[in-house]
Amino acid sequence: MAGQRVLLLVGFLLPGVLLSEAAKILTVSTVDFKKEEKSYQVISWLAPEDHQREFKKSFDLFLEETLGGRGNFENLLKVLEYLALQCSHFLRRKDIMDSLKNENFDMVIVETFDYCPFLIAEKLSKPFVAILSTSFGSLEFGLPIPLSYVPVFRSLLTDHMDFWGRVKNFLMFFSFCRRQWHMQSTFDNAIKEHFPEGSRPVLSHLLLKAELWFINSDFAFDFARPLLPNTVYVGGLMEKPIKPVPQDLENFIAKFGDSGFVLVTLGSMVNTCQNPEIFKEMNNAFAYLPQGVIWKCQCSHWPKDVHLAANVKIVDWLPQSDLLAHPSIRLFVTHGGQNSIMEAIQHGVPMVGIPLFGDQPENMVRVEAKNFGVSIQLKKLKAETLALKMKQIMEDKRYKSAAVAASIILCSHPLSPTQRLVGWIDHILQTGGATHLKPYVFQQPWHEQYLLDVFVFLLGLTLGTLWLCGKLLGIAVWWLCGARKVKET
Repeated sequence: MAGQRVLLLVGFLLPGVLLSEAAKILTVSTVDFKKEEKSYQVISWLAPEDHQREFKKSFDLFLEETLGGRGNFENLLKVLEYLALQCSHFLRRKDIMDSLKNENFDMVIVETFDYCPFLIAEKLSKPFVAILSTSFGSLEFGLPIPLSYVPVFRSLLTDHMDFWGRVKNFLMFFSFCRRQWHMQSTFDNAIKEHFPEGSRPVLSHLLLKAELWFINSDFAFDFARPLLPNTVYVGGLMEKPIKPVPQDLENFIAKFGDSGFVLVTLGSMVNTCQNPEIFKEMNNAFAYLPQGVIWKCQCSHWPKDVHLAANVKIVDWLPQSDLLAHPSIRLFVTHGGQNSIMEAIQHGVPMVGIPLFGDQPENMVRVEAKNFGVSIQLKKLKAETLALKMKQIMEDKRYKSAAVAASIILCSHPLSPTQRLVGWIDHILQTGGATHLKPYVFQQPWHEQYLLDVFVFLLGLTLGTLWLCGKLLGIAVWWLCGARKVKET
């Protein structure tokens, strides 16, 4: 891609990948980059402060309700409504939009946290590729879903379904479609405001316009399923070169010798230490272990009335990938986020998952099915249960063997995730698009796609034939009966 100009919408880590191929990048992000100098141009945009406050309040409520086992779809819709308002604020910024239009971009890359990047790309009238950080929403971008063995999102099923599992999956399919329609409808007002009547995009159609879809997954983790030619798995894309862990962490690990250590992190979006009950149960569980425990948890939120277990070290930040690569690691306790799981698979580390929300429960279903970890529901989290699960994973070598086998699958691809991503983008830039990769099904109405018109025709033909045969049989019987009466007389 040398010399190509790329616009990355809502970009965080991908610029570094693309810069290795000498692409010229401009990134538009709702995050203010302050930590380091960037070798690419960044436009950081933030919504008005009152909107930011309202969004934070809505998102915090969503997390609080979800972590308390009271999560509901309406709270998620409220979060999406605020994201749609934020999108409208951005599209109103004529200075930014004009600046982007004046740039001679060859390609737009969108990260699909919400639907706004697709609307921006459509407004700029530029070809785009999309990067999906989770397995959520595969139906939205046209992947075939054979319901007999491909689990629908939120079904918590594996690819090995019994009869009732297939019934559940079939019904969940319609529930998922309904939810997707409601989620997409939260952006209706933004579309009406910023696109003239007659040229307003339909979100479900807009998603299918992506030249390529890059999925942050791999079949070392996901269930085998049919893919389309414009769908590329790039699990492990965010993996960075391994560095030595900081000396203070190395000194802590050394205290436990051959026992090794357990790494604990429940993601950057949720601070478990703000939930005292969860925190206490986890701390008590770690006290049962002979291993050291390095736990990512904000120290400032540590309750003063709780004594930290002697084998536990809490830190505000840690180099997760470097610690997962450490030879003394024995177990990874995770929330089940996709990036965390891919990093654990990369280094062959077994897991205990405490899924919180979103795709995390689905991810842990796959981890359990692949036999390199187990999960515990947050509402059932008790110190004794967690301790037993951790000891089970560390003592039963089958989990470690399965994790190592998955690592071999992930790492033995002929091309690295970066090479796949950059190579495919370069391919469509050279060919002027990916029309040759998109099946005609994207243009078919749903009744043709599912052969309903053929079914109705054949059903009508069959019923018509049966009716005609019945009539002819009736005429034949009537004629035979009439002929017999004539003969008798």
